[in-house]
Amino acid sequence: AVHVVDPRAAWATAERFPGVSLDDRWPDDAMAALRPDRRTAVITLTHDPKLDDPALSAAIRSPAFYIGALGSRKTHGKRIERLTALGHSEAEIARIRGPVGLAIGAVSPAEISISILAEVTQILHAPPGSPP
Repeated sequence: AVHVVDPRAAWATAERFPGVSLDDRWPDDAMAALRPDRRTAVITLTHDPKLDDPALSAAIRSPAFYIGALGSRKTHGKRIERLTALGHSEAEIARIRGPVGLAIGAVSPAEISISILAEVTQILHAPPGSPP
């Protein structure tokens, strides 16, 4: 099941995401209710630290098998700094794939989506104990 979590009513609409579960709570509240497990992939896409960081904080403390965050290497570096300042360990933060997706030269939203889903699938089917 796909769950879109976004407290911004203008963005999380049924018209934009038909047939998808929409949650208008703040990400930390939504993540607590969703309770990610070892079959959960969490991907943040807003480019807004006040939305992405709480979701990532919850995800890296969960057993989610995949955690990814959209953004450049520079953006990811700043994200690491913020999460470190919040008290997250290096090992927790290292679970985040950033920039998210396989490096296939994706440019368009469709290509970026494919690269993300390909990486999620790759990690999901990786042999136990294989390097991330």
